[in-house]
Amino acid sequence: MIKGSEAKKFFEDVSGVQVQPAGVDLRLDKVFKFQDKGFLGVDERYLPMVAEVLPEDGIFDLEKGEYKIRFYDIVSVPADVAGLCLPRSSLLRMGTSINCALWDPGYRGRGEALLVVYNEHGIRIQKHARIAQMYFIKLTQKADKLYDGIYNNENL
Repeated sequence: MIKGSEAKKFFEDVSGVQVQPAGVDLRLDKVFKFQDKGFLGVDERYLPMVAEVLPEDGIFDLEKGEYKIRFYDIVSVPADVAGLCLPRSSLLRMGTSINCALWDPGYRGRGEALLVVYNEHGIRIQKHARIAQMYFIKLTQKADKLYDGIYNNENL
């Protein structure tokens, strides 16, 4: 694993408070509510339509349910590294979680994740609050191929 002080260089603009011993905190930028079904097939995919949830006075007031979120921070994953992220423990203690996928070597962008509010009373989150911690695993050698999928350079 790569310590946070070294992982800081994978980001374009990170403040000191975001750098943790084992990773870098990701900040919340945007929240979206799902509007319909998605489809994932062998040769095609359809992402569901979403509606942006706007913050009021900089605060997202979220009811119980599932949300697509966008992180504020831009990350560039090096060729010899893979990234993962986990929710900050404060979110878990409020009855909320984040699900992230693997961030492949070569990925660059403002990633997205699934935020699930389990708490029946909902949750309030301030825009740009630190909500997840990204950590990086050093590969034994550079990847044979860098990520070049449809999500590369997303949300820049």
